[in-house]
Amino acid sequence: SEQGRKPDPSEAIIDSQSVKTAAMVNQSVGYDAGKKIKGRKRHILVDTLGLVLTVLVTAASVEDRAGAKQLFKGIQHLTWKRMKLVWADGNYTGVLKDWVNATLGWVFQVVHKPSDQHGFVVLPKRWIVERTFAWLNRQRRLSKDYERLPETSVAFIHVAMIRLMLKKLAS
Repeated sequence: SEQGRKPDPSEAIIDSQSVKTAAMVNQSVGYDAGKKIKGRKRHILVDTLGLVLTVLVTAASVEDRAGAKQLFKGIQHLTWKRMKLVWADGNYTGVLKDWVNATLGWVFQVVHKPSDQHGFVVLPKRWIVERTFAWLNRQRRLSKDYERLPETSVAFIHVAMIRLMLKKLAS
C-alpha cells in the first residue's frame, strides 16, 4: 500500500457505540443502561488506520463482551494470517480474553485508564476506534439508526467507509 503496510492486519481495535433509533424502528432495539440510550449498538473492529474490518449491529441492551464474542464468531472463517493482537477498553475484561486466544489464537489486550486519571485522557490505541466512530457520525444517515433491519445499518456503515477510503485515495 501507499503507506508501506501489508494488506492484511496484524493488530485491531474493538469497541461499541450505542445510537438512538428513529421512531419507526422496532426490530432489534434495546436499552443501554450505561449510556441511557434506547436504540442499537454498533460493534466494530478496526485496523490500526481506523478502517473498519467488520461490523455487527445489535440491540443496545447487548453487553459489549457478548457483542464482541458474536462479532468474533462471525469472522472465524477469515484467514488474517498476520493478526496477532486485539486492543479493547475496560468493558471487555473477563473470559472474553481467554476465549479470543483459544478460538482465534490472538492476544486480547485491554487498555485500562490510569487509576489517577481525572477527566479525558487519550489512551494508546483506543483513540483510533473512537476516531472511526467520529468519521461515521459525520455521515447524516449514521447520526441515528433509521433502518428497520440491523443488516441495513451494517451496509450503510460499509458504504460510509468505502466513501471515506475513496476520498483518501483521491487526495
